Amino acid sequence: MGGESSEIVYTHEMNDMDVDKGMDMDMDMDMDKRSKEYRSVQLNDMDMDKKSKEYQSVQLDESYDEELTPAENVETKLGWFNRIIAGCAETKGIEPITDEEKTDTSLINAASMWFTANMVLPTFSLGCLGPMVFDLNFGVSVLTICFFSVLGLLSVAFFSVFGAELGLRQMVLSRFLIGNWAARAFSVINTVACVGWGIVNTVSAAQLLNLVNQPHNMPLWAGCVVIVGSTVLVTFFGYKVIHLYQKYSWVPNFGVFLVIIARLKMSHTFTNGPWGGGPTTAGNVLSFGLSIYGFAAGWTTYAADYTVYMPRSTNKYKIFFWLCAGLAFPLFFCLILGAACARGALEKKSWQALYNTNSGGGIAYSVMVPDSLHGFGQFCCVVLAMSTVANNVPNMYTVALSVQAVWEPFAKVQRVVWTLLANAFTVAIACAAAYKFETFMNYFMDSIGYYISIYIAMAISEHFIYRRGRFSAYHVEDWNNAKKLPIGLVGCVALFCSCFGVAVGMAQTYWVGEAARQIGEYGGDIGFELGFGIAFVVYNIGRPLELKYFGR
Repeated sequence: MGGESSEIVYTHEMNDMDVDKGMDMDMDMDMDKRSKEYRSVQLNDMDMDKKSKEYQSVQLDESYDEELTPAENVETKLGWFNRIIAGCAETKGIEPITDEEKTDTSLINAASMWFTANMVLPTFSLGCLGPMVFDLNFGVSVLTICFFSVLGLLSVAFFSVFGAELGLRQMVLSRFLIGNWAARAFSVINTVACVGWGIVNTVSAAQLLNLVNQPHNMPLWAGCVVIVGSTVLVTFFGYKVIHLYQKYSWVPNFGVFLVIIARLKMSHTFTNGPWGGGPTTAGNVLSFGLSIYGFAAGWTTYAADYTVYMPRSTNKYKIFFWLCAGLAFPLFFCLILGAACARGALEKKSWQALYNTNSGGGIAYSVMVPDSLHGFGQFCCVVLAMSTVANNVPNMYTVALSVQAVWEPFAKVQRVVWTLLANAFTVAIACAAAYKFETFMNYFMDSIGYYISIYIAMAISEHFIYRRGRFSAYHVEDWNNAKKLPIGLVGCVALFCSCFGVAVGMAQTYWVGEAARQIGEYGGDIGFELGFGIAFVVYNIGRPLELKYFGR
């Protein structure tokens, strides 16, 4: 019994130990399993955290992309040069402006662009030509100024509407209006015209600065550097800064012109002059009219460049009439004032002498400085000379876009580079022209002005006759597709043929055409009228044939 009992106890103890051991093993296995599950959960949590961070990162990246405007998205793809100037200068070139980028809703911006560009010394100087060069009295000068100014400004206001509607720069828009080849030819001409007008304006301003503070006056070359350097400061930054500058810089210029009016009245030199008549007066009116028309319409090949950021929904009639008003007032005001001062100069020999050496700036100086306002008058002369910057700004902005429109590789060079190069050419040639060949430059620019009427004749024909006046007929996405754009063969032929009409009708000191000789003693310039007429006829004869055989 005792032995069995002890054996039973021992067995029972062993069984208890086995059970405990089994339980321990089960517990260990359970702990291991839970530990593995915990580590798995931890890993899953880490995985989830990682994925969450990645997701958040993606979300941030996506939100960043969404916040960028299309223009900024373009900027990120540009080279190191553009990254330096991004944010402070416009890097957009001739590519179409998208609807998302069209954020300029101000009609005042559009109107003040040309209001300020014409409220300047060159406009005043142009008005002086009526009495001083063409021997017209004040009344005839005023009538000529009003008629030819309105004739010229209508095309500028009209093509400004295209910029808002289509978002195309004027020389790119021209590929649809006159054809691809012809548009590139006009881009070259426009480039030369921009630099040429910049030179003529700069020399005129430098001459006025040269008169101030004698004998310690500024040399002509330094005056050229000042004007061009100031132009660079505005045009470098592009569309927004240009519009901001043009919106306010007319104010001091207008103040100076009011001073000129007051001093002219007090000088008692103004007379209307005798009314003329006959073929000689008619010829002089036509020649003076060409100068006025060329100046007023000269902005036509720039027009759309300054409304491309306006929304497509902007009322087109409002754009047109605001632009007409913005152009008409400064043209009438400055041109008529120039003619009035010139009539005064014909009555006072000292004024006339200064005009002979310093053009319109000489008359402005005569009115405000000698026997007049002295030091304050000289200050006003400096302000008036600096007004030329506002006239040069459109030239030096558009010249870059014109160069880019000539040839695709040129478009890869950024706008600011072409702007700087154009200003460099302008200052270099202006410094020489101020001393040596200013008269030649004036004659050259008068000749270049004829191309405006040729351009307008073809452009309005295309829009109203072949595109039925519908903006929907322009497929903006084809702006750089030579296979879909109009070829421009007829445009080139019309341009070539029109040059013969211009040659026959022009009346310049270096050339008087056969038709021009028939009008008065000195001839009457009908070059732009003949150029317009021939371009219109040739284009409308050839364009249907181009559409028939090429289909575009």
